[in-house]
Amino acid sequence: MEKYKKPSKEELKRKLSPIQYRVTQEDGTERPFDNEYWDHEEEGIYVDIVSGEPLFSSRDKYDAGCGWPSFTKPIDKDFIKEKLDTSHGMIRTEVRSKFADSHLGHVFPDGPKERGGLRYCINSAALRFIKKEDMEKEGYGEYLKLFYE
Repeated sequence: MEKYKKPSKEELKRKLSPIQYRVTQEDGTERPFDNEYWDHEEEGIYVDIVSGEPLFSSRDKYDAGCGWPSFTKPIDKDFIKEKLDTSHGMIRTEVRSKFADSHLGHVFPDGPKERGGLRYCINSAALRFIKKEDMEKEGYGEYLKLFYE
């Protein structure tokens, strides 16, 4: 867990694109259907673009029709924080990464009932995708078991 740290603001401004910074650090949202992973179908895991915290598996990704990557559950609830979001005149549950405190998106109770009923609606700009075949060399080998269960 110690390996997942949030870099300094200056380092983040250098490392992240403007949309990645706005989404993760300023609680922004990218446009639906105009983002990197909304229709991405490769096998692998999605990690926090800021810290590398493992967040979601492609095995739990589905097309919710909303234009953002949607997942039924996180890889490990210990890497996710949820908090009440009352911005924009709505009452929602915001999803943030635990260690970097990156804004990821929101979770809604309208997901597939047979898979737990949740929809984690996540901004692509908050994620980095690691292909299944690259997971070992990138330090995520322990999560390969997700693809063989």
